[in-house]
Amino acid sequence: MLEILLKTLPFFAVIGLGYLSGRARFFSEEATAYLTRFVFYFALSAMLFGFAANLDVAQIFNWPFVFAYLLGTSVIWLVVAGVALVRGTNGEEAVFEAHTGVIGNVGFLGIPMLALLLGPQAVGPVLLVLAVDLIVFSSILTMLITGLRAGRVSLATFSILGAGLAKNPMIVSVVLGILWGATGFSLPGPVNEFLTLLGAAATPCALFAIGASLAGRSAERLEVAGWLSFSKLFLHPAAVAAACWLFGVTGFEAGVMIAASALPVAGNVFILAQHYKVAPQRVSTAILLSTAASVLTVTGVIALISQGGWT
Repeated sequence: MLEILLKTLPFFAVIGLGYLSGRARFFSEEATAYLTRFVFYFALSAMLFGFAANLDVAQIFNWPFVFAYLLGTSVIWLVVAGVALVRGTNGEEAVFEAHTGVIGNVGFLGIPMLALLLGPQAVGPVLLVLAVDLIVFSSILTMLITGLRAGRVSLATFSILGAGLAKNPMIVSVVLGILWGATGFSLPGPVNEFLTLLGAAATPCALFAIGASLAGRSAERLEVAGWLSFSKLFLHPAAVAAACWLFGVTGFEAGVMIAASALPVAGNVFILAQHYKVAPQRVSTAILLSTAASVLTVTGVIALISQGGWT
């Protein structure tokens, strides 16, 4: 495990540097917002397009993989939502707690870290996890919140979903990259070098932005946030591992899926919570706690699946 920790530590050290810069106000909230926008719309999109364009489409579309991830994630989604309802929260808060308990930081942290730690062959499975999170579970969140507020799900809800997916640069870049890869043509040399150069900025900038954004978060509702962090870091990868066994997903792909499931709560969950004005402080605290704890938990999961011969 020490060997894996030494490999993951630099990633979390950059997050820590961003956090300290934010706490010292050397890096303001406005600067963090613009850095995040650069990563989201340019650097990470270039990285995702470059990865997808150079992948065999058959590597990405693996239905047992999709079904295993869907089942494992759905089970924990329902467990967390059920616990919230039993605790007496309203429907909207239960939906957001469920979303917080299963949506990891696959885009900003998972793709760059797992690609470097597990090798470029991990990119395909990680992209598939990201696609399911963005297309399936983000859509479920939007439909449920909209339906709870309006009393029903209308055609307007689906138009909102479609517009949101079409405007998400991560989804657009992956889809365009897959379409290019399906043509069988290699990317022109200058284009490939441009994407490589721009995409290389994604990893350090994304990690720094994660840390800087955490600096502005305060810890409140620790009991609930601790439960949500436990769900994300422990229950989610355990359920996904069980689903992999059920659907016969084994070896390297199973290991990558489990590692991706063990990532801390994604920052975009807080953005959604702010947008809908549903439990943003609770979500923010879960992001802070899960990211801090993931230094050890993610390292432990990667070490465990490595020893099990899955990677």
